[in-house]
Amino acid sequence: MTKDQLLSRRRALITGAAVLGAAGTAGVLAARAGDAPVPPAAPAAGPQAQPALRPSAYRLQPLTGEGPPPPEPAPTLVRHEPFLRMPGRGRTMLLTFDDGPDPRYTPHILDTLAEYEVHASFFVCGEMASYNKDLLARMADEGHVVGNHTWSHPLLTRLRRGRIRSEMERTSDVIEDACGERPEWFRAPYGAWNRTVFQLGADLGMEPLAWTVDTEDWTRPGVRTIAGRVEKGAAPGVVVLSHDAGGNRAQSVRALRDYLPRLIDAGYHLTVPRRQYA
Repeated sequence: MTKDQLLSRRRALITGAAVLGAAGTAGVLAARAGDAPVPPAAPAAGPQAQPALRPSAYRLQPLTGEGPPPPEPAPTLVRHEPFLRMPGRGRTMLLTFDDGPDPRYTPHILDTLAEYEVHASFFVCGEMASYNKDLLARMADEGHVVGNHTWSHPLLTRLRRGRIRSEMERTSDVIEDACGERPEWFRAPYGAWNRTVFQLGADLGMEPLAWTVDTEDWTRPGVRTIAGRVEKGAAPGVVVLSHDAGGNRAQSVRALRDYLPRLIDAGYHLTVPRRQYA
């Protein structure tokens, strides 16, 4: 190759490099001016190709389960004595039934309450409740309160802490299984309370409820006597204690049919307890 040919080839290479350099510089300047350079052609999409997400799209993807945590339930205060009556306006009373449910008597009591559109509270024993969950479900479905009355109805003040907790916790488990939620109210058998009972009840989210009027229906004194005790003790905020199990409760069933319409005619509103947070 002659000297002139070498010089011509060298000039061509220099000119090509300059053109390429100018094109690159123009692309940079265009990008700075806001005109994005044309991207290279995308490869042909195959059968499994997926459109790529833009970076902002990734940031907008919510994480599964992410969100504000549910609010913590209000803690139950540790009481030093049980509620003996319920505060409220007007002539309000509470009817409560202990020791059940019993398939021989509880359904009749529920039927009477439904007939007069009245709600009551049933403090059930887990041992009985575990065999009659359908009755617990009916209580809850019809607007009654289902409370905890321990598993086997022992005298709690003579038991160790672990046994007391077991008696209460097992019963709450049965109630939750039948009704869909744990009980908010607890009643100690025989009305025997102490500091441990109050503390464990609060730990399990339950308030203690005792009674104002004891019908002593468990002694089977007669239908008229039971009804008379309820009517004589009637007053705003009163809590009446009766039983729907633990023995023959036919008198309790019939007495309810006697005194309930008379209480309603006297202007009393029969209802269920409400949680107290102070």
